[in-house]
Amino acid sequence: MHQSPEQVRAVTHEAKKSISAQAEVRQSGVLLKIHRGFTLVELVAVIVILGVIAMVAAPRFFDINTYDNRGVRDQVISTLRYAQKAAIAQRRFICVVISGNAVTLTYDTTPPSTVHAAASCPGNPLTNPATASAPYTVSASNGVTVTAATFNFDALGRPNAPQSITVGGNAPITVETETGYVH
Repeated sequence: MHQSPEQVRAVTHEAKKSISAQAEVRQSGVLLKIHRGFTLVELVAVIVILGVIAMVAAPRFFDINTYDNRGVRDQVISTLRYAQKAAIAQRRFICVVISGNAVTLTYDTTPPSTVHAAASCPGNPLTNPATASAPYTVSASNGVTVTAATFNFDALGRPNAPQSITVGGNAPITVETETGYVH
C-alpha cells in the first residue's frame, strides 16, 4: 500500500508531536526513525558539570569543624539570650563568664529589691531549666575556641559593656549595649 506525500507529511507531523521515545514512519517502503533523547555531547557536558560541583561542594560536607563551630555558636547565642531574659524576669544581675571553651551563668547574690550600681560577679550558680542542675554551663566541643569575656546583664536586660564574642573564627556574636539584643 502506497501513501500519498500529504499522508506521509501528516503521519510524520503526528509522529513528531507524540510523546513516545521513538516513532516509526514508513515512506515508500523505507523505515524512518525519529529519535528523542540526549546526545552523547549533552550527557558528557552534564557529567562534567556535576563533577565540578562535587569537587567544590564535597570538602564542605566532610569538614566536621564547620558544623561544630556553628553548633557551639548557636549554643552560645541561646545561652546569652537566656541570660538576658533571666535578668529581666528575676530583676537581678545575671553574670556571664566565658573562659576557654565554656560559658557559665551566675546571678548576683544581692537581693533583687536592693538597688546597687554594679554586680558582684561571679555569684551563685544559675540553674539550667533544661536539666534542673546548676551551674548553667555550655561547653564547646574539642577544637572550638570561644573569645574570653566577663560581663553582666542588669534588670533591664542591658549588658554593662558592649560585647563582641567570636566562636571558632566565625562571624562575631554581638551584644548590643542599649537593648541587650544578642545576634
